[in-house]
Amino acid sequence: MRLDTGNSTHKEERVAGMAGSSREALVEPFVGERYAASARLSDFIAPPYDEISPEKRRDLASRSSCNIVHLVLPEGKDDKYENAARLLRSWRGEGVLKRDPQPGVYVVQQHFRLSGEQIRTRTGVIGAVAVEPYSRGRIRPHVRTDAGARNDRLALLAATEAVFEALLMLKRDDGNELGTALSHVTTEQAVAQADLDDVHVELWFLGGSRGEALSEIAGTGPLYLADGHHRYEAAVAYRKQNPEAKRTLGLIVPVDDPGLAVLATHRVVYGDGIDFEKVFGELRDRFQIHELTTELDYAGHLADLRDRGTACVVIKPDGTAVSLLLRQRAKLGNLPFANEPAAASLDVLRVDEMVVRQLLSAAGKDAVLRYRADWDHVVNEVVRGTAVASVMLNPTAVEQVLGVADAGVVMPHKATFFTPKVPGGVVTLALRG
Repeated sequence: MRLDTGNSTHKEERVAGMAGSSREALVEPFVGERYAASARLSDFIAPPYDEISPEKRRDLASRSSCNIVHLVLPEGKDDKYENAARLLRSWRGEGVLKRDPQPGVYVVQQHFRLSGEQIRTRTGVIGAVAVEPYSRGRIRPHVRTDAGARNDRLALLAATEAVFEALLMLKRDDGNELGTALSHVTTEQAVAQADLDDVHVELWFLGGSRGEALSEIAGTGPLYLADGHHRYEAAVAYRKQNPEAKRTLGLIVPVDDPGLAVLATHRVVYGDGIDFEKVFGELRDRFQIHELTTELDYAGHLADLRDRGTACVVIKPDGTAVSLLLRQRAKLGNLPFANEPAAASLDVLRVDEMVVRQLLSAAGKDAVLRYRADWDHVVNEVVRGTAVASVMLNPTAVEQVLGVADAGVVMPHKATFFTPKVPGGVVTLALRG
């Protein structure tokens, strides 16, 4: 589970790729491009590309012919990436996108509501973040990526030479210096506002010495990738081919921000029918297993189990559910993560290896595993008979994510779901010109 942090198979390549990088600030102001019709920003922004279904893309595209989805998920019979580049040139020529008159940074607030909660507000600052291998230790990931998604983003980057979506990055802010600075900015009048998927977005621009000061605060200490690993690694690969492309966009949020929210990504198993009695019989040596009444609040029950140890709730096709609580003296030595202290205590790793793997095996050779953060959707998939089991998890704590990243190890696929997502199209970074 240890991460190859160099993005290269040769140490020499990693060193050569960072020639001169020791002098680069981690975060800098930049000259951003924004939609000229800022009053209509709601028509133009979109979720990150990997959160957009085909149906969602059609909806976004219908809102405006200039919605950013036309660039981040381009279509066309020919080279779709070159189609995006041509469209971007057209928008610039027609004045759809205009450059701000000076370099600066952009403070973003997102106001949202989680189920059953009061409105939360997450605040961060978008700056131009250094693009460099993970081996330098200033940018720290926590998940493993796949080449297909990374190459897709690299092709778009190479064609458009622009960044349309900011990564979500976290920063330890022990003295609350960044949090305090952000709170001062948000008392002023925002330069733009928008709404997207029940999230209200506000934007502030800081140029001159104020922008420089805020970028310096944001760039102290390491930054932790929360969302956007594929995009960041695509930027690293692009910089190897184009050394002048030294920056990408990051929304930097203090880890203690009261609006920072991490949801669990639940597991949904599709396949043949499962012999649950057999599966649970094989798990009893490691787990305390209890049938739950249908009147019980499963989500609340799972949250209550969190303080007692690793737990999950399995939803069965008849609508009933079972809770599994790891026994305190359960033997974990044969599991692949047992020698990685930062990862060994993660509920998501333990449940994936010990419970989900068993259910997948029991669901037949054609079994498929999918991931969703929406609790109701995951339950309904099973009750409707579309899926054969769902495994509900507690969310991973932010400090656990940082601990994994600090240790240079990786979490399993879809281990975290940071919400809300950072919208694309709020501000664009041109890598040339």
